[in-house]
Order: sequence, then C-alpha cells, then structure tokens
Amino acid sequence: MKVSIKKFDVDMEVKNKGIEMEIRKPNGDFMGDVVLTKTKLIWCKGQTGRQNGESVTWEKFIEWMETR
Repeated sequence: MKVSIKKFDVDMEVKNKGIEMEIRKPNGDFMGDVVLTKTKLIWCKGQTGRQNGESVTWEKFIEWMETR
C-alpha cells in the first residue's frame, strides 16, 4: 500500500481536525482516506467525505487490534 499524508494540520498532538492520509494500492489506484482525530479513526472509502465515513473510537480500535 502507498500511504501519504494529504493534509498536516498538527502541532505536536492531533487536534480536532485531525490528520488525513490518502491510501492507494501499489499500482496507484486510489482506495480512500483515513482520518485520525483525537477521539476516533474514520475510513472514507473512495470519494466518501469524512462526514459520511465509517468511524471507530480509539478504544474500540485498540480492543479490535488486541483481540487478533
């Protein structure tokens, strides 16, 4: 995967607007964006905007990762 930061509106800690990263397949096909905020992660498949993306709290994400 190719992961690149699209917008870097951060000082030292993630603020409310968060960090937006663009996700592409190795061949360059665009998959979507991941938005990291101080309260959650948001997956925006394709051209989905962050307001319509699928979100998960950090607590739920960590729980999911630790049960694998």
